[in-house]
Amino acid sequence: MVAIEQHVWGMTPEGEAVILYVMRNEHGAEVRLTNFGAAIVGAMVPDREGRMADVVLGYKHPEGYFFDGAAMGKSVGRCANRIALGRMNIEGEAYSLEVNNGRNHLHGGTKNFANRVWESRVETNRVVMALTSDDGDQGYPGELQIEAAFDFHDENSIEITYIAQTDRTTVVNLTNHLYFNLSGEASGSVLDHELRLNSSQVPEMDAYQIPTGRMLDVAGTPQDFRSFRPLRDGIDAEFNHIRDFRGYDHPFAVDGWRSNILGEVGELRDPKSGRKVQILSSQPSVMIYTGNWRAGGCP
Repeated sequence: MVAIEQHVWGMTPEGEAVILYVMRNEHGAEVRLTNFGAAIVGAMVPDREGRMADVVLGYKHPEGYFFDGAAMGKSVGRCANRIALGRMNIEGEAYSLEVNNGRNHLHGGTKNFANRVWESRVETNRVVMALTSDDGDQGYPGELQIEAAFDFHDENSIEITYIAQTDRTTVVNLTNHLYFNLSGEASGSVLDHELRLNSSQVPEMDAYQIPTGRMLDVAGTPQDFRSFRPLRDGIDAEFNHIRDFRGYDHPFAVDGWRSNILGEVGELRDPKSGRKVQILSSQPSVMIYTGNWRAGGCP
């Protein structure tokens, strides 16, 4: 049985309460959440010797999340990732969105879901957060009602379930922007972490980080993670603009994907600590990002 604690962590500049939730399982492992951005603030889990460490990046104080371009551990939307030139067409109608990442629209705009206070509540042994996005919010059509449910289990698994309902056809692509370092806080680089993905093809990317529409076979390339390999091996490769993007910032198509079926996508493991993350998703692709523009830690 998971125990949940909650308290007021701070206040936004507008005077809204920022709540911190601590979910602790029977083994003493815990996940910390906040309603600002529906974010995962920390995750204390054991290594192979049973020693606890925080394995996700986050800020020590709530103020760190208010102006956080990294969207550290937050729920991102309406549309995670990029929309080319901030332009889209839905049912024959053109929409112009904020251009906030070079020439592209990124993560739903400057005032996206990661930068808002969500309504939050405890439901027995889970934390549920909710948000309403009005018609026209950040340029998107349709009113959108979202819930994010966070479950933490005794086997140290974190489950995030997003539910969205809209009254008009619109774009919805939600994700959680977790950054992992399985060696633990202040342990240095993740380049020796090893990754395996069930992915034999990746989209070809252009110089502006937009898929060209062409699929590339990964066999024999720096994006071939069909068996475990360290991130370090291909981090500076020229293939598919990896060097241009300062590391991996790429979508990978999931082999054998079936709509609305939760399946294994892959696994990230740290030989140093023995910790590993098994990745499960119901989505057709997985985005791998190696924190390429991050520096200086999280104050």
